[in-house]
Amino acid sequence: MKFGIYIICVFLGLVSCSDNGNYAPKPRGYFRIDFPEKSYREFSSDAPYTFEYPVYAEMYPDSSKDSRKNWYNLAFPGFNARLHISYYSFNNEKELEELTEDSRKLAFKHTVKATGIDEALIKNKEKKVYGVYYTIEGNTASLLQFYLTDSIKNYLRGALYFNEKPKFDSIQPVETFIRKDLDKMISTFKWK
Repeated sequence: MKFGIYIICVFLGLVSCSDNGNYAPKPRGYFRIDFPEKSYREFSSDAPYTFEYPVYAEMYPDSSKDSRKNWYNLAFPGFNARLHISYYSFNNEKELEELTEDSRKLAFKHTVKATGIDEALIKNKEKKVYGVYYTIEGNTASLLQFYLTDSIKNYLRGALYFNEKPKFDSIQPVETFIRKDLDKMISTFKWK
């Protein structure tokens, strides 16, 4: 009797595991993201620079303990991201070289996790805006960084961070969306 029940249980177990050829693994899915319509407004303050930024982002002064005058944060609350904006005034070429090297080191600090780092030159002679745009690929804390300068006395650095555990494949659509906003910011950037 026990042997018969055992045989039936084994038979039912084998039959229930059969997929009859209808099984297909489910693809990995992510939440749907509804992106807002692109619209911009001008950032204007006592800072020695101005630019356009998206209306769905919030600009506020940096209040961290190490912050300085004319440092700001551009928060993207719908995407849990923040662009840290740091401004420096310099007096000579040596100070400009140090600021530029610091920006390069901060971008390349992500080399440990990055699968690649691309550099693009920013050059607008008409507005006297020059710099480098770093695109960092992979599961890194910061995917986009840049610096802008007039090569005379003004220097601005920006770094985009997501307040999430880095998973490039899941934040890539948001990063692509915000990248267009940063491109707009840089293209409209002016020194006062």
